[in-house]
Amino acid sequence: MKEVWVNADPWKKDLVTGALEAGADAVIVPSDKVEEVKQLGLIKTVSENGDIRWERDVVRIEIKSAEDEEKIVQLSREKKVVVRTTDWKVIPLENLVARTRNIFVETQNLEEAKTAAGILEKGVDGIIVTERDPARLKEIIHAVKSDSRTLELATLEIATIVPVGMGDRVCVDSCTMMKEGEGYLVGNSSQGLFLVHSESIENPYVAPRPFRVNAGAVHAYIMVPGGKTRYLSELKSGDEILGVNWKGETEPMLVGRVKIERRPLLLMEARGPKGLISTMVQNAETIRLVDPGGKPISVVNLKAGDQVLCYLEEAGRHFGHRVQETITER
Repeated sequence: MKEVWVNADPWKKDLVTGALEAGADAVIVPSDKVEEVKQLGLIKTVSENGDIRWERDVVRIEIKSAEDEEKIVQLSREKKVVVRTTDWKVIPLENLVARTRNIFVETQNLEEAKTAAGILEKGVDGIIVTERDPARLKEIIHAVKSDSRTLELATLEIATIVPVGMGDRVCVDSCTMMKEGEGYLVGNSSQGLFLVHSESIENPYVAPRPFRVNAGAVHAYIMVPGGKTRYLSELKSGDEILGVNWKGETEPMLVGRVKIERRPLLLMEARGPKGLISTMVQNAETIRLVDPGGKPISVVNLKAGDQVLCYLEEAGRHFGHRVQETITER
């Protein structure tokens, strides 16, 4: 996720409270206001004596030439660099984003923030919001933090569903209430992830838990923000995961709790364009996948030939990052 800082220098208390409420990562403040920020809430300060310090941790550079670009690349290896452009041209920023990291830019409005976040489909690492109106400030932060990419989900046919015995499965409880058609992307291989539905559906067995997805076995991958994956087994409170609905719309969600319990498992396989993809889930009526129309289907009612929504990509992950190398996962 991108870092978002709010520039509250010159000092304006409403900007700091707005930054806190919207989930900004840091506020830029005068050095004599660092302690006052701490009284308002827990957020990093950027100042001569703040948590993040000018010159020691972060520098400002205006880019005017190729020489400036080289200087920024060198500095960015050890510090965050706030890059200023005289006319907000995107090309110099594209060059920097392609070559290095730790690049931050100042943005005055929502349009500039969206442009910066999408440069080369990767975006800069950090955005500094200079908007002075708290309401518009929150709108910008929410837009940048939302990671509102739309994924292209594929419709695949179920090939097999078979009981495979006992194993450890993971319930992931988020801090977000989900609706019908929403869940997480989970699978045995990053080549194909199934949309596993939330427990938001009324049923005669247990009360709905719209914040929960009974996601699958401990070894499985789950999609998280930034196009990365994590193992279900390593998730913990405070981590971010990616909520996805049947239209492919995404929303970062905060993990509130993870429950790992031994349960009977099902192995499910679906036919993809490059072969079978699979996942393992608990053998229970309350675990559901999603059909192409957004309707949840219980795994105990699924049969060969039924269609479900999945997310497909090239296989191969190294510590959760997509890599271009020969990797076979079965």
